[in-house]
Amino acid sequence: MKIGIVGLGLMGGSFALDIRNPFPNCKIYGYDNSKTNLNKALELGLIDQKIDLEGLKNMNIVLVSIPVNHMLSVLPKVLDIVSNNTIVFDVGSTKEAICNVLKNHKKRSNFLAVHPMAGTEFSGPSAAQKGLYIGKTNIVCEYEKTNKKLGEIALDVFEKLGMKIIYMDPKSHDTHVAYVSHLSHISSFMLGKTVIEKEKNENNIFDLAGSGFESTVRLAKSNPVTWTPIFLQNKTNLAAAIDEYIVNLNLLKQYIVDENQEELNKVLNNTNRIKEILNK
Repeated sequence: MKIGIVGLGLMGGSFALDIRNPFPNCKIYGYDNSKTNLNKALELGLIDQKIDLEGLKNMNIVLVSIPVNHMLSVLPKVLDIVSNNTIVFDVGSTKEAICNVLKNHKKRSNFLAVHPMAGTEFSGPSAAQKGLYIGKTNIVCEYEKTNKKLGEIALDVFEKLGMKIIYMDPKSHDTHVAYVSHLSHISSFMLGKTVIEKEKNENNIFDLAGSGFESTVRLAKSNPVTWTPIFLQNKTNLAAAIDEYIVNLNLLKQYIVDENQEELNKVLNNTNRIKEILNK
């Protein structure tokens, strides 16, 4: 099996590591517009060989793992290049804009829109992590628009990685991830911003920061090159999520100012149920 990976950062590199276990005889070819990333991926053994985009025409599977704003121009080019027997899928955190730009492409049936709910705050080939995809939830959009035979190849890959498949339309996907993924990054970035601006002496941040602050602000270490276009591409859903978040913050603030212990305790107790949901 010949696998082409476009974009050799965290997601592309981790896929290269994980796919070798169920497919030990596969050969992995890599492309990245950064020569540094490309050479690093080869040095780390993430890929077996460097290629240019034209080299994708000989692949069985092509994974595109680049910032979502670049997906809109690169994915059509990739589909133009690949053969009729190649399945192409992306791992972008937004789906509606990507699916819209490809809806009339002559090789739309060669494409499958997916979003693995996996990742870390790190980026680049050196951030590639074995096991990142294993057992994770993978959201699949518009499966019915993908060639049945090619779609089954992709699903076989996901199954062999132990992934849980959820089918969703692109619009619903973007609405849900605005709350369960994108808003948490916004919250983390803004907590970091607030503390940095308040604590002019940075030593105080490091001296006083406990595990709670560290875990909550972890996502603020994520690459802005990745997250800025995600926020902009999902701006309508994310703006609505932020509005609701602000309402809840203001309500909590008022309970604290009013020393309304009963309502404050009720909010905290009701929200504490989140551990039951996440531990299912």
